[in-house]
Amino acid sequence: MPKRTAPFSRFEWQIAWRYLRARRAEGGVSTMTWISLIGITLAVAALIITLAVRTGFRDEFVDTILGANAHVEVFAHSRVTANGGLDRTISNYEDWADRIMTVPGVVRAAPLVKGQVMANRGQYNAGVEVFGIAYEDILTIPRIAKPESSAGALSDFESGVAIGSGVAAELNVGIGDKIKIISPNGVKTAFGTSPRVNAYDVTYIFTAGRWDIDRTRVYLPIAEAQSFFNREGLADEIEVMVEDPEGIDKLLMPIMNAVEDPSGVWTWRDRSGAFLRALDMEDNVMFIILSVLVLIASMNITSGLIMLVKNKGRDIGILRTMGLTEGSILRVFFLCGSLTGIVGTIAGVILGCLFALNIDSVFSLVNYFSGGGVWDPSIRGIYHLPAKLEFWDVASAVGLSLTLSFVVTLFPARKAARMNPVEALRYE
Repeated sequence: MPKRTAPFSRFEWQIAWRYLRARRAEGGVSTMTWISLIGITLAVAALIITLAVRTGFRDEFVDTILGANAHVEVFAHSRVTANGGLDRTISNYEDWADRIMTVPGVVRAAPLVKGQVMANRGQYNAGVEVFGIAYEDILTIPRIAKPESSAGALSDFESGVAIGSGVAAELNVGIGDKIKIISPNGVKTAFGTSPRVNAYDVTYIFTAGRWDIDRTRVYLPIAEAQSFFNREGLADEIEVMVEDPEGIDKLLMPIMNAVEDPSGVWTWRDRSGAFLRALDMEDNVMFIILSVLVLIASMNITSGLIMLVKNKGRDIGILRTMGLTEGSILRVFFLCGSLTGIVGTIAGVILGCLFALNIDSVFSLVNYFSGGGVWDPSIRGIYHLPAKLEFWDVASAVGLSLTLSFVVTLFPARKAARMNPVEALRYE
């Protein structure tokens, strides 16, 4: 009876390594090994890069939403006015803000006046959205108070306006220039309502990091906004910031109960939920597609091992007659395939991580050779392609690659182990 050896003994590793290094003239399949190795490397790198970009894009998108917008908007229900119109302004907005601030988890409750108008300077015009807010409240908006880049001083906010960098570019203005804000619903006269036109000094220009915000956002002191939009003593909504935006659903009822008047809420998830769900669906589909890519690359290992088993039939017969068990033969060829998968996975992890960490440089190079215009922020909302490496993303790529590499190796390794030594040596 053949003597059993310990699994994965030293001589099994030596035989597997010898087969992997063998030249084709010696019956080896080094070319197929290299093809399998490169295929797995590229597949794993592609998976890691995609997962990093997916995570970075989602984090960047959510961060810009939470950093420049309310986590919750609280407003009054619509009421029918005397002239038949609808009104949902808040008269006791300071009381509402104070009551909402008593809710645990709320960090800020700021009255807000909002309106859509036209901004003008000379021959340049831009449609903008005006936010009327108090100076102490605008200081607590992360992407405005601490933007990616800025010009001027936010401390001068009460003597002018703060505008996004996209608005400034559209109107061709800088710090100290004047812009006109034009509202069609302006001054009420005996002959009807005439447009209201006010001029303001530009005291602060910010880049929040989202194209749609920088391109449309203008901030006015709340008292000036109330006067401009005929909202004296009124606010359109209460802008609420919380400690944990991801757990906002738990705070909705406490916030609603904090105010006595009938009210409604609109969360950041309601505003961007459809886009986030689309991102999640795209993430799942891309992971499946790239998993198939890794599987296809792993199948090259099977092809190479089948050729190796065929070429090493004589060796298998000799090793079996010398006393090697089926298990030893299986482990030898399993090592041949799995080593290729392991080395390819490690190389893929290194390549993918380096690419993800230097994605800005790589993308700039692609943009240069393509003549520019590869990334359009007006379509994608952010100014650059973000990438964020997460441990679990890399771990999932590694786990998937190794699992597939080990599984596809078992079939040819088992075939080699079950080879009849008499048949293998009959024609030798």
